[in-house]
Amino acid sequence: MKRSLARRHRLLAPSLVALVAAALPATAHAQAAPEQDAAQIAAQTGEDVVVTGSRIRRDPLDNPSPVVTVDEAAIAKTGLSSIADVLQRIPASSGGLNSKFNNSGNLGNPPDGGGVGAGSAAIDLRYLGAKRTLVLVDGLRYVNGASASGIPGTVDLNSIPDVMIQRVEVLQSAASALYGSDAIGGVVNIITRSGQKGFRAQAQYGQYLGENDGGTQNYQLSWGGGSDRVHLDVGGFYTKQDPVSAADRDISQFPNPGQTSCTDEIGGCSSFTPSGRFVVNGQNITLRAPVTGRRPVYDPTLATGDFKQFTAADRFNFAPYNYFLTPNERYGGFANARAEFTDWFNVRVKAVWNHRQSQNRAAFLPLGLGPDIGNGNLLDTITIDATNPYNPFGVSLVPGQNYNAIYRRLVEAGQRTYSQSVDTFSVTGTIDGKFQLFGKNWYYDANAVAATNDAHQLFTGNVNGARLAQALGPVSQCTGACVPFNIFGGEGSITPEMLAFVGFDERSRSQQRLNDFTFNLSGELFDLPGGPVGVAAGYEHRYQQGSFTPDPVIQAGLGADIPAQAARGAFNVDEVYGELRVPLIRDVPFLRLVELNGAVRHSNFSTYGGNTTYSGGALWKPVNDLLLRGQYAESYRAASIGELFGAQSRFDQPLADPCSNIAGSPYQTSGTVRANCTANGVPASGSYAEPTGQLPILTGGNAALAPETAKTWVFGGVYSPAWARTGFASALSLEVNYYDIKVDGAIASIPADTLLNRCAQTGDSLSCASVVRAPSGVITAINGILLNTGGIRTRGVDATFTLRTQPTGAGTFGLSVSGNYLLKYEEIVPATDGTTTTDYTGTERGSPDQAYPHFKGQATLDWDIGPVAAAFTGRYIDDVVESQGGNRLKSRFYGDVQLSFRPSWLDEKIGLTLGVNNVFDTDPPACFSCSLNNYDPTTYDVPGRFGYARLSYGF
Repeated sequence: MKRSLARRHRLLAPSLVALVAAALPATAHAQAAPEQDAAQIAAQTGEDVVVTGSRIRRDPLDNPSPVVTVDEAAIAKTGLSSIADVLQRIPASSGGLNSKFNNSGNLGNPPDGGGVGAGSAAIDLRYLGAKRTLVLVDGLRYVNGASASGIPGTVDLNSIPDVMIQRVEVLQSAASALYGSDAIGGVVNIITRSGQKGFRAQAQYGQYLGENDGGTQNYQLSWGGGSDRVHLDVGGFYTKQDPVSAADRDISQFPNPGQTSCTDEIGGCSSFTPSGRFVVNGQNITLRAPVTGRRPVYDPTLATGDFKQFTAADRFNFAPYNYFLTPNERYGGFANARAEFTDWFNVRVKAVWNHRQSQNRAAFLPLGLGPDIGNGNLLDTITIDATNPYNPFGVSLVPGQNYNAIYRRLVEAGQRTYSQSVDTFSVTGTIDGKFQLFGKNWYYDANAVAATNDAHQLFTGNVNGARLAQALGPVSQCTGACVPFNIFGGEGSITPEMLAFVGFDERSRSQQRLNDFTFNLSGELFDLPGGPVGVAAGYEHRYQQGSFTPDPVIQAGLGADIPAQAARGAFNVDEVYGELRVPLIRDVPFLRLVELNGAVRHSNFSTYGGNTTYSGGALWKPVNDLLLRGQYAESYRAASIGELFGAQSRFDQPLADPCSNIAGSPYQTSGTVRANCTANGVPASGSYAEPTGQLPILTGGNAALAPETAKTWVFGGVYSPAWARTGFASALSLEVNYYDIKVDGAIASIPADTLLNRCAQTGDSLSCASVVRAPSGVITAINGILLNTGGIRTRGVDATFTLRTQPTGAGTFGLSVSGNYLLKYEEIVPATDGTTTTDYTGTERGSPDQAYPHFKGQATLDWDIGPVAAAFTGRYIDDVVESQGGNRLKSRFYGDVQLSFRPSWLDEKIGLTLGVNNVFDTDPPACFSCSLNNYDPTTYDVPGRFGYARLSYGF
């Protein structure tokens, strides 16, 4: 029986093609139809099976770890076309990168060493970051993704074809002793389709109703056939998601919520304007109106001529030019093949290919010159020669002498677009089987994985700094193809010929490669009163390589957009593990089952050496219907290639500088802040008065990083009464789990807002040394290099309730409820003297976007009778308060409805489904500190009702 988002004691059902290795050795004795779960497989075969969170075969009803299963029925009820979007709705998930992010040239490379990741998607469990959630496919590692902007340490879920997904099992517990590095927040195991008979197909189209945008197409076709011993499954898919423009949603019309003009006191609009902002001769000026075809006239008194004082009304509103939802097109396919020769020898092969085309968009290029801009390259030092035919000042403009900054929005070049083309290819081979040893069944599997991820990005709208310097320099040196550049004339003054000389198409590339070899052996040693003692052991050798190659112009430091340098790195690791299951007592009053279990894994990394992790736990069934369990686990995460070897780049984070002399700022209200700011390089005169905007953070890897370590406690129980199953219910269960996770030496940069506030409020020398200012007070860089910081601590409670009735005259009813209550989430970062602890519980962090609500929950009520089925899903997010500014983001409730019809006269093979997500048209809460579009895309939906229709065959 299918169940929606229910946490089950299920096994990683061996896929017919999947390599069942590391986590799931499969044999001919444990094959399952796609709709079967672990308990059904065990009941049919009469054998124990492999369950999530253990490598030893067992009764799936005695699962030692908390697992959420998202099956095909649950996926279908969402109406979503990306498995990442489905998984990010799980209450234990804290979001992650998805297609609602439009952060390329808007913000640059975030300070995590992994690049922008444009167009990709990730899963983040327990708010610990996607890099601390391990993603497996059929129990084996999958190649990390890339988007030609860095070297991420996470799997791109958009690189896994949706058509091959049978279900997803989410282990909500640390598991490094079993699976190795990265499994701190949990493990997401994607089980691929196998054992299919005949054709299955579906086509779905949806869009935002009323707005008529964001159209999404999703087509899937798969076939399976063969004999009991030889079987083949193949499939292909095509998915296309059209964009939603920020200009078409009320919340994103201006840089701040509720803003109606750039003159609003809150600020946020850009200094980079089509008319230009010129900080020259100690003046802050702009054009009164565009000047084309002649040299502008400069009157130093500003009483006449073409220039006037620059004011807030002259700033540029960049907000409507962004994407609210990015376009994303994917297609690809898979093939699973198996051949079973004997019980002790079987062969399985799987091939996967996925292609993605995606795009990000930003407003017209902000071209900045001069030391106050902080480009960190040639653009900061360009001199505009007196002979340039468009220079109105009569003298050469020398940076740092008679000009500090020139801000010009290059509208003539069109909007900046970042187009990604990404190919992912993976081949897996497995041999497995079972044999007899000491009168017991033993199982083995050996696996090999070879996979690559190859990404290319084309950025249109950039400027070559060397050519710009030539075009702005002495006119006598502007020869050949060079055309003198007019940076002073305002919108329309830059001609196509000028752009043709200084502009270029930026082409970058990134690659990731994975080679993984594993061997696993499991069986039983001897019998105890509680049952046979189970054991598993194995070996893994893994090689990972990654590279990022920016355009040569960018590597030369000549680009006008986000700077970047090439990076490359690799590592290999050899690992051995062992697991033991000891059932002490069984079928004794109040001791229906008592079991101890444990695991150990030793890893030897080429990058830093050895590491050993342990886990141990206990199960107790006082009665057959109640299972209680506890587990302690030590886990670790080795620094990723991007974190170790990533080159320096820049992240432009929306932040308020506490040292800016603007209304309501700490500079105006505190003498201590003014003194500390002056000591940090802000002019004592108070002349520095920049409104809230984007501040540049220098990011980069650190080869000296040590691994993160973590300690996790999990306590929980499952109540599944037999009396209900013999009466009105076919399924009834309640599960509650408490978790406590402490991460030490967490790899991160010290948050820029922490550095700014500590410097301004306490004068902390470590923080102040990280903040670099120009003589005018403008921040030109904040040092965001990656460090082993103090750590992370989080605690919470998960709960799941599942009910499905027996068939009645009114149909069959089902209810699935799941929720997460966050008790604590805090981060500890180093200071000059001691550490600083920030509690984010109940807050919205802002850029990088992340909400930490106390409670998140969802419930699905479904009903079916004959050919008709209906479902309603409610999703609730508790209110949070922005950590910057204290603005409250009120709670939100989303409702999704779905109606399906599968006529009996067509043998129920053809189905029509209609649905509306966000049927109540709930808008996301407005967020002032969030990166883009004034809301948090990790937590909330795109505004608008999304309607869809789906036609399916064979499902």
